[in-house]
Amino acid sequence: MTMLRKLFSIFVAIGLAACSPTATPSAHAETPQSGRPALWKLADADTTIWLFGTIHVLPAGYQWRDAAIDKALRESDMLVIEALIDRNDPAKAFALLSRLGMTPGLPPLVDRVAGDKRAALQVLIDRSKLPAPFLNGMETWGGALMLMPVLLSDLGLDGGRGVEEELETEFKAANKPIDALETAEQQLRVLDGLSETAQRQFLTAMVDDGAGQQAEFDAMLAAWARGDEAAIAASFDKDARVSPELRDALLVKRNTAWTEWLKARLDRPGTIFVAVGAGHLAGDDSVVRMLKAGGLTVERVQ
Repeated sequence: MTMLRKLFSIFVAIGLAACSPTATPSAHAETPQSGRPALWKLADADTTIWLFGTIHVLPAGYQWRDAAIDKALRESDMLVIEALIDRNDPAKAFALLSRLGMTPGLPPLVDRVAGDKRAALQVLIDRSKLPAPFLNGMETWGGALMLMPVLLSDLGLDGGRGVEEELETEFKAANKPIDALETAEQQLRVLDGLSETAQRQFLTAMVDDGAGQQAEFDAMLAAWARGDEAAIAASFDKDARVSPELRDALLVKRNTAWTEWLKARLDRPGTIFVAVGAGHLAGDDSVVRMLKAGGLTVERVQ
């Protein structure tokens, strides 16, 4: 799983909501695990903000909760996630993706990668069961996003088993409000604003992933479950030179905006639980580092 697809997996919920194949059983499903994912605390005299890094999709039955996380959730009056996605109405996500990602007169999607990658891309297209005219009419970022569920299905993953969905269900059952840092449209417009070169880098990265993705996903999942901030950061940082544009658009700029949101949120009393992708809270360009650089105290509680 290359850095490019890790970055784009930030948006996986939208792609899966729009077009999700049936997931195959995961090897993890038979052996639920547990760990101590990283949890941070940002607070002042009358406000507490729990910061929790998530994985957006998990193997069925994977156990990730612990006492510290449960306590923080009980104390929180509100859940804040990256974006609210209506998983019960995939037509909405599909319509949004189609509206932003369709452009007439584009070359066939398979022609937007190098010649030696085209056969493998065609296999992904065939497995997606999506009509070729539909994919060919999509901008490169949109076509890549629509194909991502094929690779995730090989890992036994689908859009209904992520950390966010579990948290949303819990807060809804407790009649606690849920807010988001971005809208789904804002997220997709980030992708829509990428250069064609960056979009094709992502499409090519998806073609290249294939065989080794299970081992890399397992390693990333294990690092997340044990709260290994250094390993999480390294998994994103080691290939950052491949596409600075992608990193800046999908991580740095969004982390900067979220940091400002969190600073402003400290002016309102209460306790909230903020759950965002783990890659946003680890490394030199993380929200945690940006908050500390702004003079705020962020405590790693586990």
